[in-house]
Amino acid sequence: MTAMDARDPELKKELDATLHARRELGEEYDSALVESFLEKVEQRLDGSVDRRVRRQLAEQQMAVARDARSPQGSSDSWGERFGFGIVSLVLAIPLSAIGGGVAELPGLLVAWAGIVGVNVVQAARHSSPLFGRRKDRSGSGSDWEE
Repeated sequence: MTAMDARDPELKKELDATLHARRELGEEYDSALVESFLEKVEQRLDGSVDRRVRRQLAEQQMAVARDARSPQGSSDSWGERFGFGIVSLVLAIPLSAIGGGVAELPGLLVAWAGIVGVNVVQAARHSSPLFGRRKDRSGSGSDWEE
C-alpha cells in the first residue's frame, strides 16, 4: 500500500478530525481548517516523494557501483580497441617471421589465422551480446509502489 493510498487510515483520521472541528467551530474557520488539512497532505506527499527519490538514488548508486566493479566496466572505449589493433599488428611482425621461418607458408598462414582470430574475438566481445556484458533486467516496480 502506498503512503498516499485513498484508504490511508492516517489521512482518513485527519480528514475526520478536520470535519469534526468544522462542525464544532463553525463556517468562519473553514479556510484555516482546509489550510491545516492541506498542509498535512502536503507533508505526507513530500515524505513520500523524498522516500522515492532516496530509493531511486540508492538504486542508481548501486548500479554504478556494480558497473565499476565489473571487469569490463570501461572496456568499450574506442581508444582501447584502437590500441589492441595496433598491438596486434606490431606483434604480427615477429610472429610472421617466426611462422614463416620455421614452417614457411603454412606457418605464416597459421600465425596470421591466430592474429585475425584474436582480433575477431576482441571485436565480437564489444558488439555481440554473446560476448558482451549482460544488461540488468531486474525490472524495478512502478514509481507508485513502495
